[in-house]
Formats: sequence, structure tokens, C-alpha cells
Amino acid sequence: MIGESPVPAVESSTRADHARHALAEVRSHLKRRALRLVGFVLVVYAVLKLIPALEQALHTLEHASWEWVLALLVLEVLSEAGFVFAWSAIVDPQNVLAGDGRGRRMDEHVAWAQLGGGLLLPGGSWGGMGLGGVILHRFGMPTKLIAERQFNLSFLNTGIDALALVVFGLGLATGIFAGEDKPLLTLLPAAVAGAGITAAVLIAPHACAGAKRLEAKHGKIASAITTLAAAVEDTKRLFFRRDACTTVLGVMSYLVFDVLVLWCAFLAVHAIPVPGFPIVIMAYIIGALGGSLPLPAAAGTIGGIAGMLILYGVVGHAALAAVLLHQAIGLLVPLTGGAIAYTILRHRFGPIHLGAANDPVVRQPGARGG
Repeated sequence: MIGESPVPAVESSTRADHARHALAEVRSHLKRRALRLVGFVLVVYAVLKLIPALEQALHTLEHASWEWVLALLVLEVLSEAGFVFAWSAIVDPQNVLAGDGRGRRMDEHVAWAQLGGGLLLPGGSWGGMGLGGVILHRFGMPTKLIAERQFNLSFLNTGIDALALVVFGLGLATGIFAGEDKPLLTLLPAAVAGAGITAAVLIAPHACAGAKRLEAKHGKIASAITTLAAAVEDTKRLFFRRDACTTVLGVMSYLVFDVLVLWCAFLAVHAIPVPGFPIVIMAYIIGALGGSLPLPAAAGTIGGIAGMLILYGVVGHAALAAVLLHQAIGLLVPLTGGAIAYTILRHRFGPIHLGAANDPVVRQPGARGG
């Protein structure tokens, strides 16, 4: 009918506006991510040049094997692909982002954009979660649903890390794996990780009841507790559902391939001896906590992982050179993937105006409620 024709046109225009709002956010964050990569290279080079004790690490990096560097790039792509797969399965399982005529593989493009533009500020993966939430909100997904699913993905990542600490920590302590066997570096991390998993599993079922008692006076706090508890329960169920095995494998590959990048970085810089994989994964998981410190140029992560490797007996200059190479690869691959995803989306939705990113967001038709 003639009178009904403007309605689809208005809805189509609204969807396109939401997409442009989201892409404006992506472009802004990708630019900052690129600047961060440049700053990282400059700061690292200056520090290594100005501090004589670190000059050997710079010399080691300058003679890195390009064949191994290319292999590291491939491994990092596989790692990020695992994250993208898990992100799509958890954050957008119904493929809502591809609906309303947006096109295929929209979830993968948004996941790569989150990887590319995330971690702009100290705080580890929480920075990426924040950006992903902004992008999804710009696409019209309800805030509560975004929070639950992003926390679900984050908790699954954390759970896999904790299980790895338990397995490899106990393996090193009992001699199953060759390497460090001091209780402080093996049993203690395993015990802390195991206690964390146990506490989360036991507390989550009772958190909702406590949130209901707070709801009348502290509604926002109660809502936050409920969201976190629901995310923990959903994460726990993922480990026992047959149809979720591939999602768990995606998160595991995200960790394992990234640790392989660090382990192979020792081969790239010709380290002698090369530390065992169990040592590298323990140092990686524990040391990465340093990324939460408010330090520039990923100094917290670099110092944390390199420091833990040295504690585990790795030669200092080799540890620092390998970690710096690992971090550079870890910045370059997501930035490149995010930029490609942004280019594809921009081509699909047309020109983007930065001013549109500040417009209020209206929930688009078909968006799922929280």
C-alpha cells in the first residue's frame, strides 16, 4: 500500500544510523590503538637504548629470526580467531547482529573490532569488554544483555586461565612436567586459582537471593550482583553442555596459541636454553595480571610476564626480548584485523560522520530484551 511504504524506509534508515554510530566508535578506538602501537615501539626502543643493562635485550631483538616472526604472526591470528569464535557463540548466539539486513558475519566483524580497538587503557581485557559493550549498544543491543554476555565470555576466559594454573602448577610441583618445582611458584598459584574457582561456583547461586534483599534500597548494586551471578552460572553450565564444547575450545585456543607465540618468541630470538611450555604458561598467566597497573606502553604486562619468567629461572635479557616481541605481535595482529573489519563495515554502511556517534541511541526493531 502507498501509505505503508515510508515505514520500511524509516526503519532501514534507523538501522543504518545505528551502524554508523557503532562504526564511528570503532574508528575512534582503532586510531588510538594505532597510536598506542607506535608509542609502544618508541618507548621500548628509547628505554632499551638509554638503559645499558637492557642493551643486550635490544641486540637480541635486532637479530631475531624473520622466519620465526612470520610463524608468530600466524599463531597470533589463530589465537585471535579462537576469541572471535567464542565471542560470536556467547555474545551473539542468535546472530542478531546479522539481522535486519546488516549482512553475514556481522558478529565476526564486531568481535575483530573489539579486539582491534580494545585495551586502550590499562586494565587488561576489561578495556576490550568496555569497547565491545559500546559498539553493541550503538547497534541497539540492550545494556543488561550486553553485560551478561560480555561477563560470561570474560569469566570463561578467566576460568580457563585458572584451570591452566591448577593443571600446570600441580604438574610442575609433582614432577610430571619438567621445570621449576618450588611450592611458591607452583603449588601456591594452583591453590589460589583453585580457591577462586571454588568460591565463584559456591557463591554465585546464593548471590541472587542477597541481591533481592538489596533491591529496594540499592537497585543498581542489586542489578550488578544479579548480572555477575547470572554470568558465573552461565559460564559454569558451558563446561557441562555438549553443544558448548566448541565454544570452550575456542577460548582454550585463544590462550594456548597466544602462549605458543610467547614460547616460540624464545626460538625467534635464539634463546639458550628455551624454557619449557609449562613454565611459559605459568609466567604468562600470572605476569599478565600486571596489565591492570596504570602504566604506559603496556609496561605492566611486559614487566609482569618478564619478571615471572626470570623468577622461573629464564635468562633476563632473553625473557625481556621474547616478551617484547610477543607484545608487539599481540598489538599488530588485532589492530590489523580490527582495521580490516572496520573497512568492511564502513564499505557496507557508507560514509561515517563523527558527530553521529554522540546522538542518543534508540533501540532498533527486533533487538532482544534483557
